[in-house]
Amino acid sequence: MIKVDLTDHIPIYIQIMNQIKHKVAVGELQPGDQLPTVRQLAADLRINFNTVARAYRLLDEEQIISTQHGRGTFILEPVSEEQYRTMRRKDLVRLLNHFLNEAEALGFGPEVIGPIFDEQLMAWEQQGSPPNPDDL
Repeated sequence: MIKVDLTDHIPIYIQIMNQIKHKVAVGELQPGDQLPTVRQLAADLRINFNTVARAYRLLDEEQIISTQHGRGTFILEPVSEEQYRTMRRKDLVRLLNHFLNEAEALGFGPEVIGPIFDEQLMAWEQQGSPPNPDDL
């Protein structure tokens, strides 16, 4: 399910694109899976259908989806393993940038974020899984 945050500084069409890309990268959406119609997703999210249409058009240009008139919108087969790795890496960079923006909004700079990040990364390496934030 796709969700949008109307209070986020990221435009809604980009939020939609990022979520679809993320779902593809983690395997939640597979090649051949059908997406909701533009009008259906717009109604579900209670946003203007032109916003969804823009996201779908840009995803189509990036060859992530294909809209077939009269049939629907489908996830495309990644062209190569390299394209799949690139998509996953871009998803990771988007996630890290979101984290950095949120940390900055809380008033933290690189001098505070860096050591905490390194500490958490080291704990993950030692435990074999990401640390539980409740254990801090």
